[in-house]
Amino acid sequence: MRKHPLFAAYVALAAVCFFWGTTYLAIRMALETFPPMMLVSVRYTLSGGIMLLGAWLVRAKLPSGRRLLRTALFGVLVLGVGNGALVLAELLIPSGLAALMITVGPFWMVGLDAILPGGARLHGPTVAAMCAGMLGAALLVAPGARDASAAQAALQGFVILQVGCAGWSFGSLMQRREPPEAHPIVAGAVQQFAAGLAFIVPALVTAAPVRWSPRGAGALLYLVLFGSIVGYSAFIYAMDCLPVALVSIYNYVNPVVAVILGWLVYREPFGGREAIAMTVIFAGVALVKRFSQRAVAT
Repeated sequence: MRKHPLFAAYVALAAVCFFWGTTYLAIRMALETFPPMMLVSVRYTLSGGIMLLGAWLVRAKLPSGRRLLRTALFGVLVLGVGNGALVLAELLIPSGLAALMITVGPFWMVGLDAILPGGARLHGPTVAAMCAGMLGAALLVAPGARDASAAQAALQGFVILQVGCAGWSFGSLMQRREPPEAHPIVAGAVQQFAAGLAFIVPALVTAAPVRWSPRGAGALLYLVLFGSIVGYSAFIYAMDCLPVALVSIYNYVNPVVAVILGWLVYREPFGGREAIAMTVIFAGVALVKRFSQRAVAT
């Protein structure tokens, strides 16, 4: 098995599926110690700084001039806005529920791509699949059996996460339109460091006391090492070696890992309602990807 030419790529994909799924729980644990904006700033400043140091040691080429500024901006949008929204949302809702709500992210990617110049146009089947997937999201935030406060928190968390999905998708699409100048992992290091620096001011403005705990500090280190450095590098490697359609399975595995861990550690609720919503969203995402690929092929 290890002699297979794509063995390392499959290992990298497995790492993405697992480690990115665990970050939802790690964020909730880290929030027990760190205020949200400080958590985002410290996490990405450390991970980006470590990766840039490694790039400097191996004399890797860095983006320069306007490319450097644009790469940094994409990092603020993708990682800063995207992950910052997730951190804020986890102050309101369980980590597993946040992971399920983020699965609608591909709808933002497809929709924004249709709006931007040169993007793929939306077609009827794609729009229908997006609407079907959003019904699953509506099931997650609908009051139903929830009490009023829980329903309001779920709705607020959902809105915050959609802002994050929009930032992640827009930054990713703009980045794809940029001709590469540096290795993707090096560009990722710049993006992480830029996102960390951008959140220093919000962290200072919204300063709150750090409630020190070994678990919270350990969760932060886990996010830096496995969520950012290992996870992101593995994602870039998998994207370089495997078909995009195969790599995209992490969209389905991450929420499952997050839900299981949230239930095991915090006994976060997960019942028939959430299972049905997850199934509907997953089906919608799968259909959107399928119909989008068909549209591009034709």
